[in-house]
Order: sequence, then C-alpha cells, then structure tokens
Amino acid sequence: MTVERIFDELGHFNRYQACLYFAAVFQAIACGIHYLASVFLVQTPNFVCSVPGNITDVLYGNLTGFSLEDILPIFKSDTGPLVVRTAEGEQWELSRCRCALRINPKNFTYDFDGNKTVKACDGNFVYDLTEIHQSIVTDWDLVCENEWLAKMCQPTFMLGVLVGALVFGDIADRVGRVRILMFTSLCQFGFGVSVAFSGHYYFFLVLRFLLAMVSSGYLVVVFVYVTEFTGIKVRTWTSMHVHAAFAVGIMVVALTGYLVRVWWIYQIILSTCTSPFLLLCWKFPETPFYLMAKGRYKETQTLLDAIARFNGLECRLKVQELLEPEERENGKALLEEAEQQPLQSEKKLSILDLFGSWRMARRTCTVWAIWFIGSLGYYVFSLGSVNLGGNQYVNLFLAGAVELPSYLVGCFAMDRIGRKKTCAPALLLAGVACLLIIVVPADIEALAIALCMTGKFAIAIAFGLIYLYTCELYPTIIRSLAVGSGSTMCRVGSVVAPFCVYLADVWTYLPQLIVGILAFIIGVLTLLLPETLGRPLTTTLEEAEALGREPSKKNSALGNKDAEDRM
Repeated sequence: MTVERIFDELGHFNRYQACLYFAAVFQAIACGIHYLASVFLVQTPNFVCSVPGNITDVLYGNLTGFSLEDILPIFKSDTGPLVVRTAEGEQWELSRCRCALRINPKNFTYDFDGNKTVKACDGNFVYDLTEIHQSIVTDWDLVCENEWLAKMCQPTFMLGVLVGALVFGDIADRVGRVRILMFTSLCQFGFGVSVAFSGHYYFFLVLRFLLAMVSSGYLVVVFVYVTEFTGIKVRTWTSMHVHAAFAVGIMVVALTGYLVRVWWIYQIILSTCTSPFLLLCWKFPETPFYLMAKGRYKETQTLLDAIARFNGLECRLKVQELLEPEERENGKALLEEAEQQPLQSEKKLSILDLFGSWRMARRTCTVWAIWFIGSLGYYVFSLGSVNLGGNQYVNLFLAGAVELPSYLVGCFAMDRIGRKKTCAPALLLAGVACLLIIVVPADIEALAIALCMTGKFAIAIAFGLIYLYTCELYPTIIRSLAVGSGSTMCRVGSVVAPFCVYLADVWTYLPQLIVGILAFIIGVLTLLLPETLGRPLTTTLEEAEALGREPSKKNSALGNKDAEDRM
C-alpha cells in the first residue's frame, strides 16, 4: 500500500493531525503519573516502637523532650535509641523494630548498664507525621518484618506493565487502536480512583497491577496511533515527544506529592487530573493505516474527507489511489484473498529469525541490551532521585523536567548525525555520570543531584530513540518481532529497576555502579551497530544484512528524499 501518500496530499502535521496528536498525548501524562506515583505512596517516615502508658520525658543523646513527636524529626536509627519515661515510672529504650524495658533503673539517664528486657514491637509504632501525614506504610504498618510488602508495590506494578504491553499490543492489532485507547483510558480513571479506596494492602496491590496493565496498554497503543497519523517529515519528533508527555506526568507527581501529604487524596487527584480526556476519546477516528489494512475503504474515504475539510483543503485523494497497481486492477477481492492466504514465509517467521546469522544475532543482542539498559537506567534515575539528599520533591520534579530538553536534543542529533552516533554517546555519558556520582563527596549534595540529572538526560535520549532505531535496523518481515521482543526487554528492565534501587540499602551507590557499568559497556557495543539515517526501510533479510556490511552511502530516490525531509 502507498498510504503514506495521505500525508503528501493532506499535510504531514496539519491542524487535524495536530489536534489528534496533542489530545492523545495528553492522556500519556496519566501513564507517567501512575508509573511514578508509588514514590510517595509508599514513603516510610521516621518511626520507633510504641510503648504502653503515657510518655512524659524523652532523651536522645543530649536532647530532651516531652513527647516522641518532639524528637522523631531528628531521630536517626543508626546513632542509638530513644529513651523514654512513662507516667508509671517505667523507662524504655526505643528503636525502629525493637524496644527494651530497663530493669530497676536508678536515674533517668541516656546511658544504662543494667539489665533490660528486649522484645519486638508487636505492630505498635509511632510515626513522624511532620512531612508525611499518611501513607500506605503508616496505615498498614509496612515496616520491620513487613517492610518487604511496601517494597513489592513498585515491582508488582512494573510486572503489570509487562503483561499489559504484551496483551494490549496484540489486541490493538485485532480490534483497532481507538477501542483500546478508549478502554484503557476509562480503566485508568476507574482503577486509579479505586486504589484510593482499596482499604487493604492486597486489594491495593491487585488494583495497582490492573492499573499498570491498562496504563502500559495505553502507552503502547498511543505510540502506534500518533505514528500512523503523522507523516515522515515529523515522525521522529512526534514519536520522541510521546515520552515528553510521560515526563510531564513525573513532574505532576512531584508537585502533587509536595502539596498533598495524605496518600488517598493524592491518589484521587492524580487519577482525575487527566479525566477531561474521557470526554474527547470517544470522538477519535481509527487510523487510515488500520482501516486500509482491514479493507474498510468507505470509512477510509470518509476519514480523508474529514481531514481535508478540517485542514481547509480540497480532498482530491481517493482510496483507490492508495492501493498498489495490482490491487487497483483486480479490486478488493485480490486484497482480501492476499490477506486470507499469507505467504508461507510469513507463517514460518519466529523470534529465531532475529538470530538467523552471527551478524544478525549480534545486532539483536545489542539492540535488546539497549532496550534493557534504557528502561533500567530511566527508572533507577527516576525512583532513586528522591534519595539523593536535599528536597525529594524538587529532585523528582527535576528528574521529569530534564527529559524535555533531552528529547529536543535527541531529535536534532538523530536527524543530523544519525541514530548510532546519538545513542552511543548518550549511553556513555549516562555511564560516566553514574560513576562520577560514586566519587562525589557525600556532603556536596548539589553536585550529586546535577550528575543524576545529567545521567537522566542522557539515558532519556537513548530510551527515546531506540524504538525508531529498531524499526530501521530490521527488515519489514521481522520488524514487528524485533520491536516486540525489544519492548519485552524494556519491560524486564522496568521490573528489575525497583530491586536495583533497593540495593542502596546494601551500599548507597550500588544502583549507580550497576547502571554505570552496564551503560558504559552497552554504549561501546552500540558503536558496532550500522547507521540507518537516510536509508530506506529494508524489506528482506538480505538487505538488512547488507546494511551492516556495506559502508556505501548510496540511497534510493525515496531514501534520499526522506533524508532531505528529515533534515
């Protein structure tokens, strides 16, 4: 089919496409919101064991107070316990997960050499509520032996992201893009609000898993949707800036987290801030590519007429002109017959075709590695930004804001120096930034934050371009396999990322060390990939192999024209 002619006749990004694009991308903000919302949902404030009786005096080193609330904001669990005295005269030493009753103390002093009776907290805790008024941790006491339950929230969500990408990506090819966009948008709103009223940890976890599935489904399908409604001249920019809407969602999370410190109110606000989209999505049209592929020619013509009217143009383009010459001669019957009887070679294609030769296998492994480290680094920088010191809300806001210029830089670089020469330096810069964070003195928080933002800036470029780069590296017959398998590796990286962030409990800089080493190694391997800028998309395995072997800069007339358009 020559469906791309639509954009030559009606505009690559005219008014109609622009309105659809910004409306569809607006809802992608909700995906960024829900992906990172757990940063503040599962916050753990300072806490200590509670004791029976009313506390009258508190000691912490040289500090004194009359209640735990006076001392908890400055309490550090690694510097010693809190010592309290109750109205009954008992003295207790309180730590996070243990408490000790002093036996027959003589004086109320911080140091005590006598006997103590040590016991577990038994689910009784006192939390510092000055910063966090209410989180799921304080509501359901997800600390000490239950701490792992809080840490499972984000990995479980990312597992839902993986399942959603696999399920909805396939369904969208069967029932259409618009139906999935409407369904996932409605479910995002419904599940998002339901999470706020879950009332129980496991119900909360299940609802978040379902929310992750529909959020991932929307993000996967909206990328295809906007790509099939924009022309080649702007496709690099439109595909990259879907990620920019995701970054705006991260910024919304930081701002809402700063203003709202009660988790269920915070969740409701985040779930409703993109709800106006629900009033628009039912008017979205199906894409011309999908309609043509399904043989729905009357609907395609109606869509073309509507686009032309909205853009203030006269529609002289007929659906018949979008068919190949053979299809025009033989009519719709030939097209239906071709769809019903696919070629034998298409039936036999499998993921093993991505490893058909040593050269293709090396390419596939490198591309998968880029997908993995792009996702892993992206979420490690985002989730870990709140642990860098300074104001955690400002840090997360910056982690989202720094992506916006990264996509601008990435688009300019991709069109001028190529995909490989943009991706490899970006990964190398992210690796160097991670390793430099390790050597920065702990008391220079501003420099550590600046290096983290530099790493996020670089990894966002690589993460944003890999989808388009993968499309160009593989021939048509296995392109969907390549992108689908790469996307799966991306989701695996997002599942691993929270566990990588939790390794900071072992050593503060272990997450940065892992991401830094992997990003540097994969950045070097990326230099071995072929360049695709200015080349037409390949259709056969032999052409894809030649792309890696031949340094020739010869392009077809179409390829040269596309390259000039992108410049």
